[in-house]
Order: sequence, then structure tokens, then C-alpha cells
Amino acid sequence: MNAVFRTVVPPMSYSFAIAHQDGLLSLGSCFTEHIGVRLSDFKFMNTLNPFGIIYNPISLANSLEYLAGESLFEHADLFDYQGLWHSFVHHGRFSHPDRAQALEGMNAALHTARAALPSVNRLLLTLGTAHVFVHRESGQVVANCHKLPGSFFERRRLSPEAIVAALVTPLQQLKSKNADFQVIITISPVRHLRDGHIENQRSKAALLLAADQLCQTFDFVHYFPAYELVLDDLRDYRFYASDMIHPDTVAVDYIWRYFSQAFFKEPTQHILRELDALQRACAHRPFHVQTSEHQAFVHRQLHALEQLRTNFPWLNLDAEQALLEKQLNRSF
Repeated sequence: MNAVFRTVVPPMSYSFAIAHQDGLLSLGSCFTEHIGVRLSDFKFMNTLNPFGIIYNPISLANSLEYLAGESLFEHADLFDYQGLWHSFVHHGRFSHPDRAQALEGMNAALHTARAALPSVNRLLLTLGTAHVFVHRESGQVVANCHKLPGSFFERRRLSPEAIVAALVTPLQQLKSKNADFQVIITISPVRHLRDGHIENQRSKAALLLAADQLCQTFDFVHYFPAYELVLDDLRDYRFYASDMIHPDTVAVDYIWRYFSQAFFKEPTQHILRELDALQRACAHRPFHVQTSEHQAFVHRQLHALEQLRTNFPWLNLDAEQALLEKQLNRSF
């Protein structure tokens, strides 16, 4: 008897690919951070979460509208709480004890993302929760509550229709500026158990239905099954971090391989293999840098780096070169 102990998600194919010449924008939950960091590490032109980690669809839609606009953040957009200046549009990683520095960091990230936006033709959009928190005083849906008292907010669960309505216009606007624009929409497999197990499932169901509706509405929106890969394919706590909520490195590696097979053609896969070998070499930490064996190793890696730079001049390998040259004994 051939027993099967997994429900494997079949490989998916898409009508487009991702290459190093494409401009990528990655927005959304911490799952976006996992895949976005991999894309950036492998030298894709990727702008990753310029407002920080964002979980709900309304705030994601607002982020896209900010990127498409011209206004900057001002002092009045920030508020002071527990010794830090915060913004309801940003994740807490932008908060700072100094108001001017907080504002400078927010606007610097906005400038960088806006400068990249005209070349963006691939958007990775990860929805984390259908729940939103509405600031009672301003009526604003916030991207982050920044640990303010719960009484300051009204908590709501968005319907699939409300999620679709929020995202339709910004996605249409981006498509109108670039005929090659494609959206990869995913649902984060990270469970929001503070909402309760049942309510988390209802939230994810709303996101899944909304994602399906967006894919049916627009031929440039495509679903990637990150949620199903973790919940249906892996579905074992050995693939989770110690909090039993977030996927661990093994799970992220598995999803990355699935993502790579779905979106990277062989020429791109070849570049990734070359980069992976180089980056593994750069990560090597010898006990004795000055030995002839290690110096020969460093020279080989620098030669490999120059070959990569010659063959693929758009790759930015400055960080790897600096790391290798730091280990180089010039007298060798």
C-alpha cells in the first residue's frame, strides 16, 4: 500500500515571470517581510514595506495612495505616547523619541519608495487580517495601535466586499501607469490568535474571498497559495517557531522554493544559484584569515564576483565585495 501522509499543494504556473530587471514593491504583513527580504538578498530591485509591516487591507490601500500622491508627513501627523513619537500610518519601527527624527525617517522611506514607483511592475501584496481598528476621535483606520488603550479604538471585521472596494482603485491606478504591472496577492499564514481561534478563521475567510474576487475582477491580479502551503501542505507544528504561530525558517524556505519555481525562469534561477554560492562563501568565518588557504579562497570568490558583475551588470554586489576585501591580505 502506498500511503500518502501529506496533502501537497500542486505547483502553480503564471502568465508572467519575475526577473532581476523587474521593479518590485512588497507590502503587507510579516510574511511579506520573509519573502521580501529573500528578494532583496538575491539582488532583486525590491522596495520592501516603506511604511513598515501592515496587516489590514484598508491601511494597505492607504499606503498605495500615499505612494501615488505628492504630500509628505508633517509634525501634525505624529503623536506622543510613552516617550515615543508615532504615526497611525506606520509600523512601530518608525517610532522615535525625537519627533524630528521620526518624521525624517518616515519621509525618507516615502521618498525612496516614490522614486522607485515608476519602475514597479510587480506588486507582492500580503493581507494579514480582515480586522481593523478605527480611532474613535479621528475616525481613521490605523495601521498600528502603538499600544494605546483599547478604549481609544473601535474594532471591526471587514467584509470581503469592503476589502475589494478598498483595493480596487489603487490597483487600477498602478495598472494604468504600467501595462506590464502584475499583482501577486497572498494571505498570510500567520494566525492572529489574539482574536480567538474562531474569529481568526472568519477573518482569514474574508481575506480569501476578497482575494478571489480581485483575481476574478482583474486579469493582472494573481493568487499565490502561501496560506495553503503552511496550513494544508505542511500543517505540522515542527514547521512553526516557538510561539506556535509564525512559520519557522524551514517553512519559509519551503515557500520560497515554491515561489521560485512559480515565478523565476531558468536564467533567473541560474543567477540565484550563483548568488547563493557567493553569499555562502561571504558568510564563511575562518579562525585564521591570514592563512594562505583562506587568502586563496578569498581571491577565488572575488574572481567569481567579478564574473557575476561582468555577466549581470545590473547586480549590486558592493556589500559582498567589501566583505571579501576586508579579509584580503594585500601582501598575499
